[in-house]
Amino acid sequence: MAEQWHGRRGAVVVVGLVAGVCAGAGVVGCSGGGAAAGEDARAGDPVEALHRAADALRAAGSSKARTSMEMATGGTRVTIRGEGVYDYRRQLGRLKVMLPQDPAGTSYHRPITELLAPGALFMKNRGAGVPADKWVRVETAELSDGNLVTGGATDPLAAAEVLRGARAATYVGRTEVAGTSVRHYRGTADLAVAADDASEGNRGSLAAAAKGFATARVPFDVYLDDEGRIRKVRHRFSFVNGKRADAVAVASTTLLYDFGAPVDVRLPAARDIYAGRIAQD
Repeated sequence: MAEQWHGRRGAVVVVGLVAGVCAGAGVVGCSGGGAAAGEDARAGDPVEALHRAADALRAAGSSKARTSMEMATGGTRVTIRGEGVYDYRRQLGRLKVMLPQDPAGTSYHRPITELLAPGALFMKNRGAGVPADKWVRVETAELSDGNLVTGGATDPLAAAEVLRGARAATYVGRTEVAGTSVRHYRGTADLAVAADDASEGNRGSLAAAAKGFATARVPFDVYLDDEGRIRKVRHRFSFVNGKRADAVAVASTTLLYDFGAPVDVRLPAARDIYAGRIAQD
């Protein structure tokens, strides 16, 4: 069944990462899948499994991550990719985010280093007038998308905590992700519900997203290993781009692997944070 999203003004991407490539997009549909009941008796209640996913990541401690964010712009699909590490107990992560070339392939964007922290996003190599040795700090609860799409990557723990808002889900069946046997679940999460049940570090951000997106409903596909940890999750977000009436569709995918990997993330000192005006790309 396809769902068409309309609604209030959605995520205004203030730092320009997504706004620069989202000139417009079509509407993404959400198709339901039949539950694979009986295929795996250990699958249990899908909703309960999804609600525990963030806790399973905290128990794991840390992991490496790969991210991708896909958008349709003017009939052309573009993808922003990221790679890094995340500490789920401290809620700290580091990603190197690669922006795409423009459709003509004539411009090159340096990788942007992003530090993820409770309630904040730090970016280096932001460009647009920011000195090369300075960081830009953004308060995620002040973003209309809660930084689920602003930085060009979804915070891995926030991606898991979105699943706390799942109220209906189906177990699709067994498959593999990067050689690991996983259970595939599909459903829709409510961002407002997720915010109520989220950790303190993500509560404000998810509440902002619930109000700022074109709809608080987020279709997802998620793949959990036998320890309940997310190996892959794909969310489909929808927001209104500026003055356009059409909802912009953004598909965010997060891959998690190498659990227990060492993570050394140090947040910038106050003197290293840029305090000037940020130009829009």
